[in-house]
Amino acid sequence: MIPVADNSSNDLMSVCKRRGFIWPSFEMYGGVAGMYDYGPLGCALKNNIVEMWRSIYKGREGFVEIDSDTVNPREVFKASGHLDNFADLITYCQKCQAPYRADHMVKDYYDNPDVLTPKQLEEAFVKYKIKCPACGGDLGPVDEFNLMFRTNIGPGNARVGYMRPETAQGIFVNFSNLYRYNREKLPMGVIQTGRSYRNEIAPRQGMIRLREFNQMEVELFVDPADKDWARFPEIENETLDLIPNTTLELTTMTVKEAVEKGVIANRVLAYFVYTTKQLLLSLGVDEKKLRFREHEKDEMAHYAADCWDAEALLSYGWTEIVGIADRGCWDLSRHAQFSGEDLSHFKKFDEPREVEVEKIQPNSKALGPVYKGKAKAISDAISALPLSAISDGKLKVTVDGEEIELGSEFFQVIKRTEKVAGERVIPHVIEPSHGLDRIFYTVLEHAYDYDEKEDYVVMHMAPAVAPIKVGVFPLMEKDGLDDMAKKIYESVHTHRVEAYYDGSGTIGRRYARMDEVGTPWCITVDYDSLQDGTVTIRDRDSKEQKRIPSADAARIIDDLLAGKSFADL
Repeated sequence: MIPVADNSSNDLMSVCKRRGFIWPSFEMYGGVAGMYDYGPLGCALKNNIVEMWRSIYKGREGFVEIDSDTVNPREVFKASGHLDNFADLITYCQKCQAPYRADHMVKDYYDNPDVLTPKQLEEAFVKYKIKCPACGGDLGPVDEFNLMFRTNIGPGNARVGYMRPETAQGIFVNFSNLYRYNREKLPMGVIQTGRSYRNEIAPRQGMIRLREFNQMEVELFVDPADKDWARFPEIENETLDLIPNTTLELTTMTVKEAVEKGVIANRVLAYFVYTTKQLLLSLGVDEKKLRFREHEKDEMAHYAADCWDAEALLSYGWTEIVGIADRGCWDLSRHAQFSGEDLSHFKKFDEPREVEVEKIQPNSKALGPVYKGKAKAISDAISALPLSAISDGKLKVTVDGEEIELGSEFFQVIKRTEKVAGERVIPHVIEPSHGLDRIFYTVLEHAYDYDEKEDYVVMHMAPAVAPIKVGVFPLMEKDGLDDMAKKIYESVHTHRVEAYYDGSGTIGRRYARMDEVGTPWCITVDYDSLQDGTVTIRDRDSKEQKRIPSADAARIIDDLLAGKSFADL
């Protein structure tokens, strides 16, 4: 059996709903499984997570950001492989016809059930006497179910489209534009955050499995011959908890050791595995409940040469929250093949070289009589393809939205000697893909703590992600205490520091309300404040209180957010 975390997901979800972190979508109409809305505090927490992610990839690493469409034409996902490969295994109850994701039905008996074949799953249903949870009926045959939402672009059936299952393809199809923007240099890092859509079979794990979800994705394009990273020495002696697919055992080693021993394939991939750890710890993920597991060979996505998952221990068990993949040249090669566009990088030599090159040459005499008006466009598409586009002696090109398969009579491979200044290579891609909703939930669950002594919940959130940074209270809403508190609130509250004014109830209840939503500090104005200009500041985690000058409140909060210890005030 897989170990689970201590916190109750039901208790946490109750707090989240009551305090405005998340709400079930369309609840007044009975709700929809796998869909949630973010409330005011949830939006603030989610945005704080995104900004901390941006501060690393856009700030420290200098990557650029784009925002692409969520509806894509069918051709994009044919090229990417999602039409043929993006599926989960489904089974139906033979009695009530309820659908279930097949591998989830056997999760209590296998550590990694998503590597099982349909036949193995069917055998497991019988072996472990697994029945329909709803009616107790037998489970039927296991089949594939494509997870993409299909739609039409334009009236009727003008053009088939799909809601994107990942944000990545929007970056890949814009590679030429981004490559020119980057002055045709590698490495080139691109980030994107936004909604993605997967028609999950039977989402039953709260925010862990959503049909409409948020991603923060990074696509780093690198020279395939240069898998190094300039900043690697800065982190090479830091440690990672790793589960390689060769041993399936947890081991702790430095980043440098992981590369030297071949546990992680290259320094670029290793650097961003550790960067993922840096980000997650800064967000408040518990280091003791974080590990990195390498995908097993038969678990690897169709596009991945290698992949490591950052897994957090939650009440649901060990759960993937970030995937760091080496996608190789899969994506750009496929889009070049299907679109006919050159998606290569020109790698300049130090000195020109004479080399024998192989190129695909269209047979115009054969193309003309068969394809007539389209022959010229097909010929140009063939000329733009790399040699690797030939599969089983055939080529596929896409012209005016039509996919055309060409036999060997329409092209030939020629060899010739040329003096060249460089060579064209298809960039490889390193992709840290972050599940924002899962990270959001992990931050909440790892922060959740029930204070038995005080009989209320405390969210021990990292100050940087806390939706409210400071609560400001007057001891009483009279005698000028409220006026002074409101002035302090106005001095502290900015676009970067969310403050909250609360003048109702006892001070103890107000502290409790702030603790429950993760507010790290509270400032209270009392009658001494009117005399000496000082106020009380309280620390959420230690419950310690200190007197500070009211005029310094905004600066002190900034210092605390920058990392200054409360004990050093």
